[in-house]
Amino acid sequence: MGQQETVATSLADTVREGIGAALAQVDADLARRYPGDPGTRQPVHTVYVPGDVFAADTVRSWGDQALAALDEHAPDANALAAVLGIPDTLAADVHDRVRAKLTREPVEDLRIDFEDGYGPRPDAEEDEAAARAAALVSAAYENGSAAPYMGIRMKCMEAAVRDRGIRTLDIFLTGLMEAGGLPDGLVLTLPKVTYAEQVTAMVRLLEAFEKARGLESGRIGFEIQIETTQSVLGADGRATVARMIEAAEGRATSLHYGTFDYSASCGVSAAHQSLDHPVADHAKAVMQVAAAGTGVRLSDGSTNVLPVGPTERVHDAWRLHHGLVRRSLARAYYQGWDMHPGHLPTRYAAVYAFYREGLEQAAARLVAYVAKAGGAVMDEPATAKALSGYLLRGLDCGAVDTAEVARLTGLTRADLDALAGRPAATA
Repeated sequence: MGQQETVATSLADTVREGIGAALAQVDADLARRYPGDPGTRQPVHTVYVPGDVFAADTVRSWGDQALAALDEHAPDANALAAVLGIPDTLAADVHDRVRAKLTREPVEDLRIDFEDGYGPRPDAEEDEAAARAAALVSAAYENGSAAPYMGIRMKCMEAAVRDRGIRTLDIFLTGLMEAGGLPDGLVLTLPKVTYAEQVTAMVRLLEAFEKARGLESGRIGFEIQIETTQSVLGADGRATVARMIEAAEGRATSLHYGTFDYSASCGVSAAHQSLDHPVADHAKAVMQVAAAGTGVRLSDGSTNVLPVGPTERVHDAWRLHHGLVRRSLARAYYQGWDMHPGHLPTRYAAVYAFYREGLEQAAARLVAYVAKAGGAVMDEPATAKALSGYLLRGLDCGAVDTAEVARLTGLTRADLDALAGRPAATA
């Protein structure tokens, strides 16, 4: 068709313009509610340490304990692979990367717990612990010993503990400000949310702190823990999670599933409270749909089976934990809780095997998509987005290297960010 030729149409421009005007508010609402992935690194886990146990060497201590467990119970690649069922072709690489990770960066996200893991204490004692936590976190970021992400879990917004939780948060944040400011890796966790109004109250609280300290509005975000039935299904029979994300007014960074509180609230007996129980799958499916496209990340919960004692018992606990982590990854829960240093070897083994076993296939499919070459699988833009996200997550956690991704795909990190619909990486 020549440049001067036109095709016939029947509708006047005013029809198109009218539809655009009618949907302008919808367009704006979609952009506000569903901004997409924030482009930042998501940690593969969160480690919870009670406020009175947290110390300056906690991160290093967890790494050292994890390495000691690995040396004692799976001293080489073949031993680890035999326990966890890792394919022989991946065993050496996974084992080496796990050891390197435990040496270099054993904890990706650490939460100093002032809720269930800390319990009720005299006010003076919790005041002192909160101030001490702020001092230690500030020092850790200053001297380079901090985990990439660190913060506290306060007590919830229920009446019995609300004032205590607010005071602890105030002391902690004030301590950080007095020590030089809020670190970029700061993360706060609001537990046991039952009503969206409690999320709104957290927003108002953070707004007041930002105003009092001269901070930019919206500087402080927070996680929402989904560990009550009311946070999934409201009294009116409507799903609640999406309302909580909306109530956070852009401050919600992630939703964390609380395994044991949620299971107990559903009446599940203690022996059957687990990440793979049907009530857990239902809650997490609701969370997943509610968070999709919002930029709010998801985290699975934890197992309370600890890898301690004789080698046979440790191996049983490792197999359980490894299987649960693998299951979560396959269901697009890329983060979870780890409650003991002995969980770190299996956390990283599961994560690294997950990203390495699919590396070449994901790279090949992405190359074919970019080249529009087709192949055994015909991928669409949405799948290319998922393939890029898979490679980016592998890069972020150390499962794969930039050089090997570039060799396999010919793509840069910026190329992958663009295909994944992310802004340029910032952390």
